Amino acid sequence: MTPTATSTPASPSLTARYAAPPTVPADVLTEVIAQQLRHHSVRRFASTDVGEHEMTAIIAAAQSASTSSNMQSWSVIEIRDPQRKHDAATLSGDQDFIRQAPVFLVFVADLARNRAVAERAGGTTTATEYMESTLIGFVDAALAAQNAALAAESLGLGITFVGSARNNPHELAELLELPHGVFPVAGMAIGHPHADEAAGVKPRLPQAVVRHRETYRPSTGDDIAAYDATVAEYHSSQGRPSDWADKIRVLVRDAGSLRGRETIRDDLARRGFPSR
Repeated sequence: MTPTATSTPASPSLTARYAAPPTVPADVLTEVIAQQLRHHSVRRFASTDVGEHEMTAIIAAAQSASTSSNMQSWSVIEIRDPQRKHDAATLSGDQDFIRQAPVFLVFVADLARNRAVAERAGGTTTATEYMESTLIGFVDAALAAQNAALAAESLGLGITFVGSARNNPHELAELLELPHGVFPVAGMAIGHPHADEAAGVKPRLPQAVVRHRETYRPSTGDDIAAYDATVAEYHSSQGRPSDWADKIRVLVRDAGSLRGRETIRDDLARRGFPSR
């Protein structure tokens, strides 16, 4: 007799992340991957503090991220002071969860440090004036921030990335005393999730849409319609009805959709990132 084929049930983590979860054997779905699949933004934090040892470990993880040519063109500002956190929150979309979180990190692209290193060695720094150097700083900061997020969640903490840290870059730079050549890339609120925090795992686009084998394949209207329905169901469960495709339409419509960040090129130049 031919043995009856048995299918491997999808893991809860994959089922939460995809409407039609791909098949991944249990021995491939490591705890690290399972933790990444469980990621969700936390916008309600308990009053419990985040300890110094925890933050030191999180920053060590951030520093272990890949970095272009070991230039390490990033830094992070750790904000705990309630007043400074309040002011940073006001400048970053005026979001209360930032004030509520015990720690607010601001990851920054940092060209100032390597400029100083080169100048102390008697060198010039013309290369830092080019777009490639700006991209290196932003990519390095983003990689470090993602490592920090993974480390924080492994400790049972919750995080939310804050792109609105770029809303008022000059005012935030003044608040944090950032020197010329340092620019805020993203914030991150970190803390213990509140007992009433109910955010779930938000579904992502199916892999068939984002995973291109050998050459790029544009997504179809059916691909997006199916995902739109999945996200609508998720948002409805959260009490926040939403249409994903319509949201994307609004976000890419015009300069006004950038919520003040349409001046980012000029802001970068003013902060010491000519990006030519």
